[in-house]
Amino acid sequence: MTGGPAVVRLPRYAAMLAAPGRLPSTDTGWAYELKYDGIRAAAYVTESLRLISRNGNDITAAWPELTGLAPADPPYVVDGEIVAFVDGRPSFEALQPRMHQRDPRAIAALTETTPAVFVVFDLLHIGSRSLIDLPYLRRRELLEQIGLRGAHWRLSPRLAGRGADLLAQSRELGLEGLVAKRLDGRYLPGQRSPLWTKIKNVATVDVIVVGWRRGSGNRGGWIGSLLVAIPDGSGNLVWAGNVGTGFTRRALADLYARLSVLQRDTPPVVNAVTDADLFWVDPVLVGEVAFTEWTRDGILRHPVWRGLRDMHPSQVAPRPS
Repeated sequence: MTGGPAVVRLPRYAAMLAAPGRLPSTDTGWAYELKYDGIRAAAYVTESLRLISRNGNDITAAWPELTGLAPADPPYVVDGEIVAFVDGRPSFEALQPRMHQRDPRAIAALTETTPAVFVVFDLLHIGSRSLIDLPYLRRRELLEQIGLRGAHWRLSPRLAGRGADLLAQSRELGLEGLVAKRLDGRYLPGQRSPLWTKIKNVATVDVIVVGWRRGSGNRGGWIGSLLVAIPDGSGNLVWAGNVGTGFTRRALADLYARLSVLQRDTPPVVNAVTDADLFWVDPVLVGEVAFTEWTRDGILRHPVWRGLRDMHPSQVAPRPS
């Protein structure tokens, strides 16, 4: 009796995270890639495709244009970023309507108006072999041999040139920055490591939404600003300021719907302010904020909302000392 095709089970890999920092003092031993403003995901490609988010969620159904990655023989696991390009540049704002959408008809419509591209930058597993203990350069060489080219997926290019020049060029193009990767670095699942160093043109930080302030004028009855927090070294949430700019009307409507069902009576932060127009919420939503600097009191100066992130609040790093 002849059995059917063997079911391939690929091991699950947590995402390796880049540590914020500066350009390396020397370019020797480093590779440079663009930092993409998108949604981190690992693709498990066998006879079918599974996309797993950084937070460990299966998000395959949300991105039907990527299913053409499968089938693959041998099967493999790649790490990358789901990106929407607007005028040739990554736009996280363009991805926002798709991030948490699960209705098939809405997804189909959004796929037409906002097609996604999976930008692949690492190969973690192929066939029966894990590659995470290999140096980055060797993993990259193997990745380039797979031949990943399609309308909705591509390899993140390795950039040629001096790091300082590449960073300046990315700034001129309005891009987020660079990621410097050690050529001899292993892949460290679930760890944030300076073996991957992200150098941003704009300071950004992950924050936890802990409440909102009632708006006025054209935002009357809606969200005027979000109250955001950062964990301290002991895990307590500390209020880090209010964010009132950077929202589209669609983003505000989405946030209002989400926060309305999370409302609570008590503040989830240890340094709560009191105001009749404040509404506290359960601290479950994570977003990204751009800002100019931290004040001495630990408040974000000139914060601008960039969008929700697919992260668990426990993954938000404490404010750097």
